[in-house]
Amino acid sequence: MENALTQVQSIERLEALEAWLKTTNTKLTQVNGQRKYGGPPEVWNGPTPGERCEVFISHIPRDTYEDLLIPLFSSVGPLWEFRLMMNFSGQNRGFAYAKYGTPALATDAIHKLNGYMLEPKCHLCVRHSTEKRHLCIENLPAATKPEDLMKVLRHLAQGVERVSLKTGPGIEGVSAIVAFSSHYTASMAKRDLVADFRKQYSMEISIRWEPGESPSTNQTQCSQQAPKIQPQPCNMPCGQAVSHALAPPQRLPVPPPMSQGFCRAVGQPVAPLRPHASYPHSSSSHSQRHMVCAVSPVVLLHKVCEANGFGQPFYELHYSLTRPDGFVSFTYKVLIPGISTTFKGKVMVLPGPNVIATYKEAERAAAQQLLVKVFSNQLAV
Repeated sequence: MENALTQVQSIERLEALEAWLKTTNTKLTQVNGQRKYGGPPEVWNGPTPGERCEVFISHIPRDTYEDLLIPLFSSVGPLWEFRLMMNFSGQNRGFAYAKYGTPALATDAIHKLNGYMLEPKCHLCVRHSTEKRHLCIENLPAATKPEDLMKVLRHLAQGVERVSLKTGPGIEGVSAIVAFSSHYTASMAKRDLVADFRKQYSMEISIRWEPGESPSTNQTQCSQQAPKIQPQPCNMPCGQAVSHALAPPQRLPVPPPMSQGFCRAVGQPVAPLRPHASYPHSSSSHSQRHMVCAVSPVVLLHKVCEANGFGQPFYELHYSLTRPDGFVSFTYKVLIPGISTTFKGKVMVLPGPNVIATYKEAERAAAQQLLVKVFSNQLAV
């Protein structure tokens, strides 16, 4: 593990990247395991790209960066966006996405650059990006209405555009097809929503990619469409691009209120309780279960343990693996002196800008899992 985390990158390649960024005044933003240019760039005269405008690039050497890739793919035509997938060791993950203004330019990029020899014995593979944007959510309550579900999903996730309930032969219970504004927002929702529904509503839903771009008419019961959210220009300065901290996606300025109809269907209070200023010895499991935490889970768990006389929690984290989608898996043990049980679990986090930041994020995720158990009265004390 230590060898994997401390791999020394090519100093020459990093210096070339930094020099190119300064010379061209190119701005990159690192977000959630990827480094992004544009989306749109500062100067863009055309419309927002539609479908089949993006290509998927693989077989990229791990020490190759945007100073070589962006000029190469810009030679076909203006890039609306370029995303290079990164890991926390500083290497790229071997693949990237380039988005053009028209499907014709994307097709040209495939014809001209598929098989391009970037360096000896290294040929790029370029093809159309899948760009899946539809998720199928299953095991929803029987009383679910599309307008209620859409409000809940827009509270929990970004980019929700449309919700359609499914019914028909072979479909058990209530399922929904949810359309998102982009593959990225759909991917983030697929990663988070199962845990969010479990935490918020004590519900076990399942989520999978929905094949096709829209539900068939004989399966659609009813639908609800959300207003479009227009993409905003990316104007964040790069600075030291290689060492930027990962920034979470920007949330909606004011989250829509939770739907009363959906909350009644799943037994959730209509409005979440406000955070407590202190942490009294309370026997009310209901108020603990739905407490909203505005502070770090690590800090809150520490305060809860101190308030109950358990002592300070101790964390033991072990790296497990880095998944192909970029998430890093850790196993953990949390020891609380006043409790005989050793709490064990597994968390997956996005890599930070360095090893310490990644471990801190894993610690935060472990504390969050344990807080759910505390507030659900699942601790054997």
